[in-house]
Amino acid sequence: MAKVSIDGIVREAEPNELLIDLLNRADVTVPHVCYHPQLGPVQTCDTCMVEADGRLIRACATEVADGMNISTKSKKAAAAQVEAFDRILSNHLLYCTVCDNNNGNCTVHNTTKLLAIEHQRIPFRSKPYEVDNTNPFYRYDPDQCILCGRCVEACQNVEVNETLSINWEDPNPRVLWDGGSTIGESSCVSCGHCVTVCPCNALMEKTMLGHAGFFTSLRKSTLSGMIEVVKGVEPETGYGTILQVSEAEEAMREHRIRKTKTVCTYCGVGCSFDVWTKDRHILKVAPEHGPANGISTCVKGKFGWGHINNEDRLTTPLIREEGKFRQASWDEALALVARKLSDLKAKSGPDSIAFISSSKCTNEESYLMQKLARAVIGTNNIDNCSRYCQSPATVGLFRTVGYGGDSGSISDMEKADLVLIVGSNTAESHPVIATRVKSSHKLDGQKLIVSDLREHEMARRADLFLHPKPGTDLVWLSAISRYLIDNDLADTKFLDRWVNGLADYRKSLEPFTMEAASRISGVPEETLKTVAQMISEAERMCILWAMGVTQHSQGSDTSTAISNLLLITGNYMRPGTGAYPLRGHNNVQGASDHGAMPNMLPGYQSVDDPEVRQRYETGWKVKLPAAKGLDNHQMVEAIHEGKLKAMYLIGEEMSIVDSNANYVGDAFAKLEFFVVQDIFFSNTCRYADVVLPGAPSLEKEGTFTSTERRIQRLYQVLEPLEGCRPDWKITQQIANRLGAEWHYQHPSEIMDEVASLTPMFAGVNYERLAGYRSLQWPVAADGTDEPLLYTKRFAFPDGKARLFPVSWIGPTDLPNAEFDLHLNNGRLLEHFHEGNLTYRTEGIREKTPDTFVEVSPELAEERGIQSGTWVQLISRYGQVRVRALVTDRVRGQELYMPMNSIESPVNRLTSSHTDPVTNTPAYKETSVHLNVLAEVGESPLPRINFRFGHPTPQNGVEVERKWKRPDYAPPGNGLVQLQTKK
Repeated sequence: MAKVSIDGIVREAEPNELLIDLLNRADVTVPHVCYHPQLGPVQTCDTCMVEADGRLIRACATEVADGMNISTKSKKAAAAQVEAFDRILSNHLLYCTVCDNNNGNCTVHNTTKLLAIEHQRIPFRSKPYEVDNTNPFYRYDPDQCILCGRCVEACQNVEVNETLSINWEDPNPRVLWDGGSTIGESSCVSCGHCVTVCPCNALMEKTMLGHAGFFTSLRKSTLSGMIEVVKGVEPETGYGTILQVSEAEEAMREHRIRKTKTVCTYCGVGCSFDVWTKDRHILKVAPEHGPANGISTCVKGKFGWGHINNEDRLTTPLIREEGKFRQASWDEALALVARKLSDLKAKSGPDSIAFISSSKCTNEESYLMQKLARAVIGTNNIDNCSRYCQSPATVGLFRTVGYGGDSGSISDMEKADLVLIVGSNTAESHPVIATRVKSSHKLDGQKLIVSDLREHEMARRADLFLHPKPGTDLVWLSAISRYLIDNDLADTKFLDRWVNGLADYRKSLEPFTMEAASRISGVPEETLKTVAQMISEAERMCILWAMGVTQHSQGSDTSTAISNLLLITGNYMRPGTGAYPLRGHNNVQGASDHGAMPNMLPGYQSVDDPEVRQRYETGWKVKLPAAKGLDNHQMVEAIHEGKLKAMYLIGEEMSIVDSNANYVGDAFAKLEFFVVQDIFFSNTCRYADVVLPGAPSLEKEGTFTSTERRIQRLYQVLEPLEGCRPDWKITQQIANRLGAEWHYQHPSEIMDEVASLTPMFAGVNYERLAGYRSLQWPVAADGTDEPLLYTKRFAFPDGKARLFPVSWIGPTDLPNAEFDLHLNNGRLLEHFHEGNLTYRTEGIREKTPDTFVEVSPELAEERGIQSGTWVQLISRYGQVRVRALVTDRVRGQELYMPMNSIESPVNRLTSSHTDPVTNTPAYKETSVHLNVLAEVGESPLPRINFRFGHPTPQNGVEVERKWKRPDYAPPGNGLVQLQTKK
């Protein structure tokens, strides 16, 4: 600890602590406009000047040294602070009272007050640029821009989309998108980082404009007149009086603007943020304190909330009669559900009924859903959509290390010396995680290897990109492990101390020579040896994988091979190491964690374990079934076989997200009774007998569990729309009509019950999760959690990990003369799955209005295809009609089709082949025939889609270029300029 004197008081500083952080921690008030703790030193504003041992320094760029004597209030420091801020005000027109950003958090307003600025010495100078309104979600006003560069720093070095810059050499600098494009036609991905960190109103969400203030909805001409009046009285009254008026208006806003913390409802990263609302109008999403994301969001989390107030929301129960739906009361609908389920249970037995919980619902709701199945109906026929993505990774980890979740945290991915990404389009499927990897790769020298069929963003950034043949990852991964062992590059000390089964595992690797791996995978042998060398040289390695691995017929075995490789190299048990199967949905981890599985009670406790079952029977006061139930895939087969008669499904678009969608739809049509609970009338609802209107995440309380095993609370932002009910209440009401006596008044009571019965969650309660606090399971009874697993032992009885031999079988549904092309599929950044939620946000629909199929330039030339050409894709199982997009993201005979369509869903083409261990569909193993149709339309991606932009990479805001401007001089005298340390 360094000891420094600050204004005569001795303080202790952490090693390498920035002076500004120490000042803030010690509640010593020093102005700072460009500094943000999640951005680091930007050094553009010069307002944080303090005097250190007689010299002026920037507090944001100075690391504390032992013995420093700091004065924050000396005449020299105070004069420099005022001079620097006066320059800032020359770029900004102060009209706080009629500004939508007058909400108590405007840095420019607050600094004006802090420094007691009454008059500007340098008058405001308008910039010769128009306001840019071309992005559907936010606008940029150059006249309000103070050129602090926060937005540039966030875009370049946090988000690392590298779109924003400032041309400091221009006579009239402004923020630029792609070096001078409009925002709408730039590479901007609308992640919102720039808007979030803007310290004033230069960058603002369009949903704020005209809504936040009491006067801001007035006509522009009226507002301009009011601004002129304010500027007219300023010379006489000074800013102090004017700020008092604006603060009175700001205080009025506090009574009508609510700020409520929630957790994102899209992917599994677990971003959390405050949602600002006025009545039911969502003003903005404000991220800052989230443990997983901080200031970061993607376009969906920041702006994709159009579904909440969409006019298509279900607001009344529906009952099918004579092939048509009619509206019904809740009492009638619930009575019908209870009667039908009771009758079918009595007639055909409890196992004739199945339940599917939702990865969009809360932990508490999935817990009640499986409790309804087991304790009320008496069946283990309960599953969730982890069957479609997560299950193989969970098996691979259960086999080798004992827990079926990420072995560490997102921060460990940042710390790694090497990140290996296999089968994951991370930048689009898990964009905030990608920002952490991109930043560490750009700024900290982290190495990146990517293996994928497509050359997506992470592949293009990688130090080494592998393009294996489809479904061959297991082969080259196993060959790398063998090569490391055979060439004495394995971590033998770690293996001897912590791992069982090395001898048998090495025998299983006999077929996996480098030559064989190269021949099967198509990756050159020298490239594979380079991969092995990079892995052996890295002190800390993380492996990230997703559906490009798990949605194959050997998804479980490939996931196992990944964990085997980590064990061989000693990459568990330490920060910056480990296995990271990236979870696809916001709560797909939590749904499985809380028992929505046919073979597991909550906490991954087996249904056939008598001791576990006894504990739940005692807690629930019922006898529980012991036999494993049906999973999603088996349920569909059982319907076709006539064994499964009824299903209750919550919040899953199963009719088009399950593989071989035509086959699944045919099954649903055969059900005797089908209940679907959702917020919209989905495609799956068309098969239902009863449709119940649930509530989205903003309209209820509960918890979600993210990909890093992080449990977080979400608070109710809005009251449920009239006629809708939170899903946990609906499930409870059905259970009680079936004879249960549940009396939960709040989701916290449900979580308390979970904790009492589940050792993995023993210490979880709502008090420990209050606000932005979180817990990463397992959680001991005293509340101690484990952000990094296996620091002392692995989760097996002897504390040792297990190498698990796997063998190569090969993919299914291979191309042949008729079906000659391989079809891959997956996500897009801006849409989520089929688009039931995201298409209801107008700006997202504007940017990406439809699905498409990516075709390589060489295939396009061969077949006479251009972007916009309509093609028909025909597989062994179905067909779709879709427009082509010609792109070098795909190669040769490989196609890629995103999931974002209800009209032409890709799963009409996929098969019923599955991973034999988990029954996860082999979505990624599909062969198709392509017919080129005569019709040629517009490109499926409009010119305003970010994929047509041209980023301008640079190292942050590059403030050194500002310092070289002829009109720049440091404020005050004797300034020591210290460069930013990254």
